[in-house]
Amino acid sequence: MPPGPVHALLSADPALRPTTLQRTRFQRLSSALADLLAGQLRGGWRHRSAVLLALLVGFYIGGNLTAYLLPLFPGGRPLMVLALVLLLELVVRLRGRLLQEQPGLGWRVADNLRIGLVYAVVLEAYKLGT
Repeated sequence: MPPGPVHALLSADPALRPTTLQRTRFQRLSSALADLLAGQLRGGWRHRSAVLLALLVGFYIGGNLTAYLLPLFPGGRPLMVLALVLLLELVVRLRGRLLQEQPGLGWRVADNLRIGLVYAVVLEAYKLGT
């Protein structure tokens, strides 16, 4: 392999590799965000598809929740939003107390259901202008 900058990147010799980035706060933050995003895509195809489906199902439930349950809910919109926020906060608090290490598939699915539901409700509020 001829010497050069491109081949130095592919080299197994650590002396020929470019130096790593400095450990600044921004670099640590960007690494943490990249690890967080990559963590959502880790695992086999079943894991990734279950996580993605949970996000989409949460969005679907959130979009339909406001349309179908709002007229049936006693107290109207303010009490429904309060009940939804309390339910979601309960899930977040339970996750924090019960889980200390890497979350399993069930917790990732629950998190993505929650994220999709909140995104749909917030999007609906923006569409309505409230």
